[in-house]
Amino acid sequence: MANDRRPDDMVRITTPELADAFIEEQIKALKEQVGDKKVLLALSGGVDSSVVAALLIKAVGQQLVCVHVNHGLLRKGEPEQVISVFRDQMKANLVYVDASDRFLDKLAGVTDPETKRKIIGGEFIEVFAEEARKLDGIEFLAQGTIWPDILESEKGIKAHHNAGGLPEDMNFELVEPVKILFKDEVRVVGERLGLPANMVYRQPFPGPGLGVRCPGAITRDRLEAVRESDAILREEFAKNGLEGKVWQYFTVVPDFKSTGIKNGERSFEWVVIIRAVNTTDAMTATVENIPFELMQHLVDRITKEVKGVNRVLYDFTPKPSGTIEYE
Repeated sequence: MANDRRPDDMVRITTPELADAFIEEQIKALKEQVGDKKVLLALSGGVDSSVVAALLIKAVGQQLVCVHVNHGLLRKGEPEQVISVFRDQMKANLVYVDASDRFLDKLAGVTDPETKRKIIGGEFIEVFAEEARKLDGIEFLAQGTIWPDILESEKGIKAHHNAGGLPEDMNFELVEPVKILFKDEVRVVGERLGLPANMVYRQPFPGPGLGVRCPGAITRDRLEAVRESDAILREEFAKNGLEGKVWQYFTVVPDFKSTGIKNGERSFEWVVIIRAVNTTDAMTATVENIPFELMQHLVDRITKEVKGVNRVLYDFTPKPSGTIEYE
């Protein structure tokens, strides 16, 4: 690409004009790099991969093949949104793979958090590689690498998520058009590319998805309770003006039940924990002060609408001593 490093004097992209200039520059660079060859992209629906997809669609159109793998651990409505935005609206060459059963079968009975993460990551690579082998003429692999990823890799904070892990027979050249941008700049570019606001400003979501919000061995009923309660929380935060103001909010359904009363009878059902935090760097986090009336409304909706749940708790723990996610 034109830039392998972020120039020291690069002006932060904060305006539509600066974003438009970046988009124009990257479309030209992508056309030069890719030529008439094909590009493969694992499209998660997160802001980074979505912006890369939108840039490549403008640059090379149908030469881009997007693969969206549904591992069964996505939030409610996310696969449908990816299909709607990219296949229906942007006319992208999108391959949708529903591998939910495959992932959940592999995770059955696994309780250790790190083992769960490795299974999810390893299986994702397997599914992605299988789809890639079905395609002819792929010479490039596009990724949503951003500048903090590179900096953290250089400092040894975390491994850079490049093509590592793919089988040796897949020797792709990398395409990383947003690798010199910070996250806030990626969002500004995404807006100018016409991506929906709820995709551009999507709150952070872990790679293993809802798998880390279903502590212990993942069961389908408990996973569904996480998905449904999370959807209610996101809906109510949007209605009450908290969407975009709270950095991250989600629900967790731990692997234990509590005694309660439903319809005048004893119930023994799951507990939903609500987590809502604010942070600037994710190294520390403070807890959002949710209005009590909203909390009451959330409890009422979740216990009435989510199957198998009879109790709702709020996590007041900052980071430290707690981490933001549970696993």
